[in-house]
Amino acid sequence: MELSALDRRLIAAVQDGLPLAPRPFAAIGSELGLAEDQVIEALRRLLRDGVIKRMGIVVRHHELGYRANAMVVWDVPDAQVGLVGRQLAALPFVTLCYRRPRRLPDWPYNLFCMIHGRDRVSVEGQIESASEATGLADLPRAVLFSRRRFKQRGARYAAKRLELA
Repeated sequence: MELSALDRRLIAAVQDGLPLAPRPFAAIGSELGLAEDQVIEALRRLLRDGVIKRMGIVVRHHELGYRANAMVVWDVPDAQVGLVGRQLAALPFVTLCYRRPRRLPDWPYNLFCMIHGRDRVSVEGQIESASEATGLADLPRAVLFSRRRFKQRGARYAAKRLELA
């Protein structure tokens, strides 16, 4: 797909995140000389056409006071992993849940979920609650608490914003 100069400028304007404003699409539109509804429609088109794969939020948990972050992994029978994964994902304290292939013999786990909490004790309690609520209590698992943070950001489409003008 051929992108217009305006499409490239719009992508550059959103790739670092939306502005913290009551109407972020209006703020972007003001920068680009577009109305708010034109920005929204253009982004919908870019998503629909597959130019932008998705738009989401990157939450900086540490800055919000969530300093105990655990990836919990289970070895769930393949026939049950879909149902159990949906049950885990529905829990209010599970922020991410997905299935991955096992890497035997070293890694027998196929169901992953992320739990963020303010302290380790509360996260450990949530892990136990999740295990009981989903029938995972007796299955093999590992709990991997984060020891350091890595910078999180979305996809990068342009090296510099000005190059797209």
